[in-house]
Amino acid sequence: MDLPNFTNPINNINELGVYEGMIVADLGAGTGAYTIPLAERVGEKGRVYAVEVQKDFLTNIRTAAEARGLKNVELLWGDIERLGGTKIKDESVDAVVISNVLFLAEDKAGLLRETRRILKVGGKLLLIDWGGSFNNLGPAPEMVVTAGTARALCEAEGFVLKKEILAGEHHYGFVLLKS
Repeated sequence: MDLPNFTNPINNINELGVYEGMIVADLGAGTGAYTIPLAERVGEKGRVYAVEVQKDFLTNIRTAAEARGLKNVELLWGDIERLGGTKIKDESVDAVVISNVLFLAEDKAGLLRETRRILKVGGKLLLIDWGGSFNNLGPAPEMVVTAGTARALCEAEGFVLKKEILAGEHHYGFVLLKS
């Protein structure tokens, strides 16, 4: 999905540095824009957890994964803002993707605590979100989480910035590490 002025999951996955055999969690997986390319990238020896609260989205991701013959996607209906809500084991994943979800989270710190819980020490977090509200494109102005606020929230939960990425004209992105 390479829409003009939008974030490109493939480019962002490249920035994250995902490779064969990794275990990755896509929190707030939505339509699977990250889940499917992640599953293709990690290969048969890897695994991708697609965690979503809306069951219809999980059904769509299952259909897309099956159409591509991917057997390494595990669908989880869960609460990404609650400690233990993803149902993923402590310190069991190499990387987490949170894309266009932070602005929606009621408990942003809770989302980041759950992310930290499931990541291995040294694990990577790819955080992508809207840089603003653009004439009815993206979130309402009062819902926008600025890049500075997002980074401060992550650092408050013990994440260390590895790099900022160019995530699209209307998005910001960070790769952060669990220390």
